[in-house]
Amino acid sequence: METMLISRSLIIIASILLLMAGLARAAALPVLVLNDTNAPPFTAPDQSGFLDAVAGEAFRRAGVELKLVKLPAERALHNANAGIGDGDLARIAGLEAQYPNLVRVPEKLLDWSFTAFSKDASIPARWDVIRQRQVGHIKGWKIYEQQLAGAPHVISVDDAAQLFRLLELDRIEVALHARWLGDALVRQQDIKGVHALDPPLATREMFIYLHKRHAALVPRLAEALRAIKAEGLYDRLYREKVLSLTGPAAK
Repeated sequence: METMLISRSLIIIASILLLMAGLARAAALPVLVLNDTNAPPFTAPDQSGFLDAVAGEAFRRAGVELKLVKLPAERALHNANAGIGDGDLARIAGLEAQYPNLVRVPEKLLDWSFTAFSKDASIPARWDVIRQRQVGHIKGWKIYEQQLAGAPHVISVDDAAQLFRLLELDRIEVALHARWLGDALVRQQDIKGVHALDPPLATREMFIYLHKRHAALVPRLAEALRAIKAEGLYDRLYREKVLSLTGPAAK
């Protein structure tokens, strides 16, 4: 009798554990994997960046968990369009025309200052001047590809480290990047004598793109981003994670 009671108790315990495991699995959010080409202070390996926080919260409010994977910019777009992964974290508007399988979340993530960096601080920060210089940019940054089409001396590289290494070695006169990311990399690698040229060549709104199979999620993400801004959470995170490290500038 005692043996039977023990067996029944073990069966009940096992059933409860299975039920709890099932509930835990049901409670876990589905995961979306987005390609990311950013760096600190916007995204970081420990997920402490500004976009880690803002986009992560928006996705949670929309009912999914966000996972970011680092890829070169050009491959990131091609993979996202091909459905390898679920989308791309931060891109300029209008890429739907070139990548028709991508759907843009209409509420912006942030404004991006596209900026020229050079050892020669006297170079005017204008497209017509930059086009005549020995200039480098990262493959897949569409605004630079469009503006430099047909320019005589253009080098494209896979990542920012390569780009600024070329500038440091005087292989190029001008490196085109994003202001905050370029400033952070110059400090991190202790590159001497490199200046951001003012004003920025362009300022553009940056957006999340999802593969079209997730189109139903787009309105929920847009609503979540709007709510994060309205609550003041967006501005607080920006002050804590960007301005505290880089000094004042427009979002």
